[in-house]
Amino acid sequence: MPRIRQLPPELVNQIAAGEVVERPASVVKELIENSLDAGATRIEIDVEDGGSRLIRVRDDGSGIAADDLPLALAQHATSKIATLEDLERVRTLGFRGEALASIASISRFALTSRRADADAAWSIGIEAGRITPLRPAQHPPGTTVEVRDIFHNVPARRKFLRAERTEFGHIDELVKAIALAQPQVEFRLSHNAKPVRLLRPAGNAAALTARLGEILGAEFSAQSLHIDHTAAGLHLSGWVGLPITSRAQADQQYFYVNGRLVRDRVVTHAVRQAYADVLFHGRHPAYALFLDVPAETVDVNVHPAKSEVRFRESRLIHDFLYRTLNEALAQTRAGGEAAAPAASVAAVTTSGWRGQVGLGLGVREPLAAYAALLGGGSGVAANATFATNSTSGNTDALAANESDVPPLGYALAQLAGIYILAENAQGLVLVDMHAAHERVTYEKLKTAQACDGIRAQLLLVPLMLAVSEREAACAEEYGERLAELGFDIVRSGPQSLTVKRYPGLLEGADVGGLVRDVLGDLLAHGNSRRIEETRNEVLSTMACHGSVRAHRRLTLPEMNALLREMEATERSDQCNHGRPTWVQISVAELDRMFMRGR
Repeated sequence: MPRIRQLPPELVNQIAAGEVVERPASVVKELIENSLDAGATRIEIDVEDGGSRLIRVRDDGSGIAADDLPLALAQHATSKIATLEDLERVRTLGFRGEALASIASISRFALTSRRADADAAWSIGIEAGRITPLRPAQHPPGTTVEVRDIFHNVPARRKFLRAERTEFGHIDELVKAIALAQPQVEFRLSHNAKPVRLLRPAGNAAALTARLGEILGAEFSAQSLHIDHTAAGLHLSGWVGLPITSRAQADQQYFYVNGRLVRDRVVTHAVRQAYADVLFHGRHPAYALFLDVPAETVDVNVHPAKSEVRFRESRLIHDFLYRTLNEALAQTRAGGEAAAPAASVAAVTTSGWRGQVGLGLGVREPLAAYAALLGGGSGVAANATFATNSTSGNTDALAANESDVPPLGYALAQLAGIYILAENAQGLVLVDMHAAHERVTYEKLKTAQACDGIRAQLLLVPLMLAVSEREAACAEEYGERLAELGFDIVRSGPQSLTVKRYPGLLEGADVGGLVRDVLGDLLAHGNSRRIEETRNEVLSTMACHGSVRAHRRLTLPEMNALLREMEATERSDQCNHGRPTWVQISVAELDRMFMRGR
């Protein structure tokens, strides 16, 4: 082996660039974060050839003093931290001081800046690996960084760049992600001298909603829940998409810690668990969430690109996220403001429409007269037979005050033995009766099970499990928690466990596999919901078999009883498998379908 020697600064910077600069979007990220740390309110990003030829970022921030410009290009030189205490309480997006030096080492680089109190701007650059002398320049207060010909001196890295369209797509996605967390800042993005995106500052709720819709889409903006919750010194805000906005890929998941966009397994696991009861398997929720925690409780210096963090109390973070999101999703009830849009009708926001509709209803019993769903009933004889009333000719008797109409209205008929047709103040309501009753039954079973607690079932022959020493130690450490979940597990050796009892409701389940899964969750997150999830799968199956089936005829009182149950049941917007239980079609939409008024 050769003797140990000190690496030259140029090679050190290129090695650091390999960690920091993965593609042009990485350069844009570092430069935008510097602009935000400088207090910029307007940031312009100009890109050519997907960023491979040119990346120019201009801001109106505080600027850099002329004497500090050479230091800005030095390795690990920064104005953002000075002591170890500063590093433990980082509040800025950038802090390591290697970004500009690393970027300059693999590109043709120029930096121009002017402070507001300076008479002129100054410029500095790097050419052929050497820093050019300072020279005066014309520039308004703020900073401009130009990065040309990225990886021009590292051809091996340049070969890994994708097509121009792909690389610009990453830049566009990055700008949108940062703009979500910085609503007070204006962002302008252009590609090959053509404006692509203009995100104006959002100074009020309406402007913020508009920016959200522009970045995540109008459907997400209309079909999402706003979160704003504080507990245990933590604050969570943002938006979570309703299950009907779930996606095939996890491409609309934005999570920020103290304003920093991050990817974290603890966070992802907590969010997935919160959605477990309302999503199809394989579907991914959409969300934009902002977690504010004390700076000293999170370590942001664990990844060169600062895309990961480490929480001091990850279990507290996990439980806080899960409980907050689970409770928010539990409040979604059929008839709420965010209605599932009808698939066959053009997407129109109907939640704010309030028309005066005369309800020609066949049944108007008082709400107190509705009992639980009955076991039988002849119901409607034809596929779409509308009930009549002896007073149907008296429109005054049938007209109802809008405030007296329940959210899901009153049943009119049953269609094809599958759907309930109802009329409310907005227009027509369609309900999938099996999906709706399945959710109602499922929530009742969960409530009953929670009240009774988890009952343990004694195994006639104790189950011996071979596990790792780490898993065996975990079973000892979390013995009380496992007992709460219905297990009686004893460590019988360095790498063996004996299971004496297990949750009785899970009879027939793979006890050994379930124990290993629970221990895996406890090791990774300090908590486990495997028992609850497996129990819920059993209850879901019971609810499915115990719900009204398709083509069963219901009477109007039975249909109305189901509608009232839906309005009072948590998560009744979706069935147990994530499908919508109802849709709303407003009178205005019906008028457009039939071209009324044209």
